[in-house]
Amino acid sequence: MAQSAQNIGTRALPRFEEARETSFGIKYSTFIIFALVLMFVALIYVGSHIRMTELEYSIATELSAQEQKLEEQKKLKLEYAMLKSPQRIEGIMRSQLQMSYPDNDQVIVLKQSGE
Repeated sequence: MAQSAQNIGTRALPRFEEARETSFGIKYSTFIIFALVLMFVALIYVGSHIRMTELEYSIATELSAQEQKLEEQKKLKLEYAMLKSPQRIEGIMRSQLQMSYPDNDQVIVLKQSGE
């Protein structure tokens, strides 16, 4: 009777079972680890694909900006050539500065020294 009184207050706890097996013979822990590794690899792949897409957009934007800069450079070179043309300078000289070519009697020719 003393032994049964001792056992009344206590219950036998079930032992922690080793990893259960699935119907395919794979342990649950192995399956979970495999699934986690697969998910990790998928996340890395998706992350790298997103990063690659962002870089492609960035490259396209920079190439577009480069094209615009080259076009602007062409326009500026054309404008520079037009502004430094002798015909334009002569027109400004005559109209705005009231200048003209000297007459023949206004030209003094100097002889080179040392001859």
